[in-house]
Amino acid sequence: MKTSQKTLNFCIALTIATCSTFALADGKARFHRKNPAGGVTAGSMGAHTGPYGGRFGGGRMIVTDGQGNGAATSGSAFKTPSGAVGARAGATTRSADGTIQHKSGFGINGAKGSATSQGQTTVSADGTVNQSRNTSVHNAQTGNSYEGNTSYNSTDGVSHSATCYDAAGSVITCPSR
Repeated sequence: MKTSQKTLNFCIALTIATCSTFALADGKARFHRKNPAGGVTAGSMGAHTGPYGGRFGGGRMIVTDGQGNGAATSGSAFKTPSGAVGARAGATTRSADGTIQHKSGFGINGAKGSATSQGQTTVSADGTVNQSRNTSVHNAQTGNSYEGNTSYNSTDGVSHSATCYDAAGSVITCPSR
């Protein structure tokens, strides 16, 4: 059994749905069972409400087929007492031939601004690595924003590009550290 995109999408949807459901009540749950493919399906989820009203929920799940193939997903979300919200999700598959694929991303939004980032990594059976990540950040106070792209591959190494914009959308010099 090669882990399909359909299986991966199902795992991601289940993890996110679990986070949404469990964000309503505090608690933890775990499960583990053999599945019809000859592997294991296991996961955990939980949620917590803080003393000042902040909330957090998260879950993770793994599915294997007993033949060296597997998929793992995780997701979490939070809301602060002041109304800031954020969520992240990630999924990884591994095939029996050693091929690995990973995708992940996050988004946050609050009074000071917002940020999103999505990335992926692929490792082929021969060990060749390709990675990329795109990140956007917006400062709500100044209106300035940042767009960054970073990539890596086994042949060429790392490349990075960054562009910053002012509130009017004009390109500006990105601040240094």
